[in-house]
Amino acid sequence: MGIGVKQIELGPLANFIYLIADPVARDCAVVDPAWDVPEISKALAENGWNLSKIIITHNHPDHTNGVGRMLKAHDVPVYVHRADSYALREFGKNVRSSESGDKIRIGALEATLLHTPGHTEGSQCLWVEDRLVSGDTLFIGGCGRVDLPNSDPEKMYRSLRKIATLPDKTLVFPGHHYAEARCAPLLGEKGGNPYLKVSATRGLEDFLSLVGM
Repeated sequence: MGIGVKQIELGPLANFIYLIADPVARDCAVVDPAWDVPEISKALAENGWNLSKIIITHNHPDHTNGVGRMLKAHDVPVYVHRADSYALREFGKNVRSSESGDKIRIGALEATLLHTPGHTEGSQCLWVEDRLVSGDTLFIGGCGRVDLPNSDPEKMYRSLRKIATLPDKTLVFPGHHYAEARCAPLLGEKGGNPYLKVSATRGLEDFLSLVGM
């Protein structure tokens, strides 16, 4: 089955915004719309994709500050994990509180939401067609901060262990452009990303030491 993935870097914090589409049905979801909504809309139009839903990996403003402007042009549901949904309550009826394992249709594609707390309590990843949009849970060569309010290093450890069980051919698409590579195979991250490697192969105490806890 075909899939369209458009990765757009926007904003002062090198955020990645994603368009995930079924190119045959022309149905599309946007992940973490922020910073420059006209640029996101331009990418939708250039590809001929119709926006049907918004997916939020976590509730930090640099990943959500475009939601309101997107909804003005597209009256679509906004999927956010229930633990982070409080931050989007202003969008009322559009908000859909998700749980881990929930399935979302994007045209003929079936996407799975994976709850991966640690960076925030409601952090979630989107897994579709061997692509993992990992938000601020997993970066290329790193992982999200665990020293912020509502962060939890022990939960991050368990979330990374969960991600490490996905198929090796999975391509990781992170929430920020913090490395030279814009995406990477999970197999390479298991060997070269110290946070993922330690989480997958060693105990919690080793991970806490690695993140300075």
